[in-house]
Amino acid sequence: MAQNIPTEQWAQVVEQTGKPVVYKKIPVQKPGPDEVLINIKFSGVCHTDLHAVNGDWPLATKLPLVGGHEGAGVVVARGDLVKDIEIGDHAGVKWINGTCLACDFCQRSDEPLCAKALLSGYTVDGTFQQYCIAKAAHVARIPKECDLEAIAPVLCAGITVYKGLKESGARPGETVAIVGAGGGLGSLACQYAKAMGLRVIAIDGGNEKKEMTAKLGAESYVDFMSSKNVVSDVKAATPDGLGPHAVILVAVNEKPFQQAAEYVRPRGTVVAIGLPAGAYLRAPVFESVIKMITIKGSYVGNRADSAEAIEFFRRGLIKAPYKSIGMSELQKVYDLMHEGKIAGRYVVDTSK
Repeated sequence: MAQNIPTEQWAQVVEQTGKPVVYKKIPVQKPGPDEVLINIKFSGVCHTDLHAVNGDWPLATKLPLVGGHEGAGVVVARGDLVKDIEIGDHAGVKWINGTCLACDFCQRSDEPLCAKALLSGYTVDGTFQQYCIAKAAHVARIPKECDLEAIAPVLCAGITVYKGLKESGARPGETVAIVGAGGGLGSLACQYAKAMGLRVIAIDGGNEKKEMTAKLGAESYVDFMSSKNVVSDVKAATPDGLGPHAVILVAVNEKPFQQAAEYVRPRGTVVAIGLPAGAYLRAPVFESVIKMITIKGSYVGNRADSAEAIEFFRRGLIKAPYKSIGMSELQKVYDLMHEGKIAGRYVVDTSK
């Protein structure tokens, strides 16, 4: 165990769902035999964190709860069984905080599907605190040359969209439509898609997001707020007019999920990633059959996906657009999320 670790720390705590988070001091936990303690320096704020605060997912939350699952920091203590990560290493706490490592899914590198998975900032305390615990097997290994503030959003948003793009089966030179392209997930999806050799149609609302997605590599932009026919406009944005080869859905409301099956090209794939509360996927059966389209869900990436997504960042191919804010002001970010006024991502500094 390392020395000079405080017994108390500042954290943002969900004491009751549907109520504002409470900024207060709480104890610093000690890592178990297979765990590490990370001094979190920065943590991205994900829309999932808002669902944890609201308690509107069909998944029980721990209460009281420290949210957050995009935490980047420095390892300050480790359990006796941990041999492959050192004190002083840079590491990240992701959505998957730990799994059993023994079930059928874990053995097949599908550990996010483990029935015993621990979820950071949902079923176990997450990264909106200065010191956070995670299973050593699952923390992200962050190269020391990477900026901890800039890489924080990659630890969930980046890994998640990278996995979704892999699941889509889209190949270099093909076209992918990204729905919700101007948000935290979408802004990274645009960059990963471009880095993977894909052509990008960004779908979102407003000129600010149009300008941002163009800078991130999108070749076309469809504004759902001003478009008279989104389906026709998306098809028209593809070189042959047949629609994109894949659609990546990272929107936070239901309607875009209903349109995707109509504009994806024959043999195309619709990948649902965003999780609007209470939403359903609906698609016209006739078109879905005669176009032979695939509709599938994509969850967070496994450990290999995480390492690959981080390597894209390390090589300078991914730059998450973000704004910084002190952790004490986290509620302001949630308020902006409620109002739909966030372009890109917010990252909280745990020292402020």
